[in-house]
Amino acid sequence: MTSLYLVLDMQNDLVHADGPNGKSSLGEQVAARSILPKTRAAIEKARRAGVRVGFVTVGFSPDYRECPRESPVFKGAPDAGIFKLDSWGTEVHPDLPQQEGDLHVVKHRVSPFYATSLMAQLRALNIERIYCSGVSTQAVVQATVRDAHDRDYEVVLLEDCCAAHGAEEHENSVKSLRMFCTVTTSDEVVFS
Repeated sequence: MTSLYLVLDMQNDLVHADGPNGKSSLGEQVAARSILPKTRAAIEKARRAGVRVGFVTVGFSPDYRECPRESPVFKGAPDAGIFKLDSWGTEVHPDLPQQEGDLHVVKHRVSPFYATSLMAQLRALNIERIYCSGVSTQAVVQATVRDAHDRDYEVVLLEDCCAAHGAEEHENSVKSLRMFCTVTTSDEVVFS
């Protein structure tokens, strides 16, 4: 079975200590749960097992033409100046190693499957199993797991590489996802 490890929204605007969310409740959870070092270790483990890695980021053109103005999630982005494509904020966190051949998907909504090249890339590579993790658990992680499930992919969630805006929100999100995927940790996962 051909597999991919999809790293979700681990970009500077969301997870860097110096980014706009660095001091937020999400930033606190990223630090407290050691999300960056655990994700780095998971990426390295996947590569050693011969599993391809992909990175998903959220971003909008400088004029925010793709940004949904009525979305509770995204409507504040233009005023805050975040998620601007080709800026430091939309780059994958520097602690997470990228290399040639990695998949890269830029999305304009919560799900990486919506109006992106993800499905075309998955099909071209004959991917059947998706390992995933990222931030935030209640948004992109939930959307990815559910959308991948409904597209008949086997999904494995690395729970300890995910964070939400609070521990309870994370736990509730993971609990609701157990019927759609296998839940494991970066230590226990066997990439294949």
